[in-house]
Amino acid sequence: MSNIKLFESQKVRTHFDPKREVWYFSVIDVIQILTGSSLPKRYWSDLKKKLISEGSETYEKIVRLKMLAEDGKNRETDTANTETLLRIIQSIPSPQAEPFKQWLAKVGYERMQEINDPAQSLDRARENWQKLGRSEKWIQQRMTGQETRNKLTDYWKQSGVEKADEFALLTNIIHQEWTGLTVKKHKKLKGLKSQNLRDHMNEAELIFTALAELSTRQIAETEEAKGLPENARASKKGGAIAKNARLALEAKTGKSVITEESFLPPGREGKKISKLKK
Repeated sequence: MSNIKLFESQKVRTHFDPKREVWYFSVIDVIQILTGSSLPKRYWSDLKKKLISEGSETYEKIVRLKMLAEDGKNRETDTANTETLLRIIQSIPSPQAEPFKQWLAKVGYERMQEINDPAQSLDRARENWQKLGRSEKWIQQRMTGQETRNKLTDYWKQSGVEKADEFALLTNIIHQEWTGLTVKKHKKLKGLKSQNLRDHMNEAELIFTALAELSTRQIAETEEAKGLPENARASKKGGAIAKNARLALEAKTGKSVITEESFLPPGREGKKISKLKK
């Protein structure tokens, strides 16, 4: 399970291994926070050489995992569990070292709480979105949409869709059908790179995304879709329902549901849309 954690509003890519109950953290992200370096990859490269020359076993415990990169693609990057990361932090002179160690301990503790009480993970998500300045109305819509999404992916798993690239393909079919854009092009429109598209959707986009995914699941259940091809057909039908609703709303308002709006800082907004998507 890969996601983003926030340390004082700065993002750290993480991965939780449920079998081992171990967190892995992107070393590059941590180094950037601790050093403020504009070239954290180079800093890490130099530090690795130093650790190896000193005979440290720390580097041998680094795990390469795929995480979302700035270009929006999943790429392998060096990660470390909490124990290994603490050893790396000891080699980096930084006033942020102690606060970051406390943050690491908190992440581990919170995960154990979430395992015992899954509802707490929703509370963590709400807290993170609040820190990022999202309104309560937006947060509620985002969480409702996530629940709809979870029910759809649960159905896919039960019906024989298992691989990550298959999930991505079905998601893209739904999205392109109702928006007229691939997920990649929608992100580009908003000026996004590694950010989660749904975290930068406006009110209408969230609602229509949820409608498309709800429709897809109900159609798939009704047709008893199995495997990738049948679920792909259901995905196109579900996306079409949201598309028709979008076109009807746009015809009444004269405004495009799909916009360049995002929550990026000023100066990093997406591109303007010249006309409504058909």
